[in-house]
Amino acid sequence: MRIVLAEDSTLLREGLVRLLADEGHEVVAAAADADELVAAVAEHRPDSVVTDVRMPPTNTDDGLRAALEIRRRWPGVAVLVLSQYVEKRYATQLLSDRSDGVGYLLKDRVAQVEDFLDALDRVGAGSTALDPEVVRQLMSGTSHTDPLSRLTPREQEVLRHMAQGYTNAAVAERLHVSQSAVEKHVNAIFDKLELAAATGYSRRVLAILRYLGS
Repeated sequence: MRIVLAEDSTLLREGLVRLLADEGHEVVAAAADADELVAAVAEHRPDSVVTDVRMPPTNTDDGLRAALEIRRRWPGVAVLVLSQYVEKRYATQLLSDRSDGVGYLLKDRVAQVEDFLDALDRVGAGSTALDPEVVRQLMSGTSHTDPLSRLTPREQEVLRHMAQGYTNAAVAERLHVSQSAVEKHVNAIFDKLELAAATGYSRRVLAILRYLGS
């Protein structure tokens, strides 16, 4: 996979370049700020972008705004955003138009190399990868009057995995149940959340996240 990396910390940037190269990826550019990131994507047209949220020049949300610009100008480029903290508005902004080829991970997840690489592969393949902690906090913020309270514990567990971007088959493997059982839970979830009309893997993730973020 051809990747443009953006990270203002020299130590972390160089470490990620080495890690990705060791895994067979080609880092075609490593940017230190958001402007360099957009310029590198324009020049190299990579398969994927990995970027921090808070970067120069303002050290606020420059990396996120660059990621949104990249998704608008080059919709075929997958984007994996790294953030120090769970910030719901970043996740919802990234998914506001579509959820294919996008990911949001906490930076601590990079230290869990297998999880980070798995998320990168899923995003590069056009899927969705959301940090489990992001999903957990979104779900824990719901009130008792919210329709999420209608879900059984197992349905909530399935929903968490769905929102992280896993297919029904992957959810079944992780929960050690049959795929047909997961499909039944998914149908029940959509019924209870009044999302029964949402079809297709990417649409269902986007619909659920919009609902959680409302």
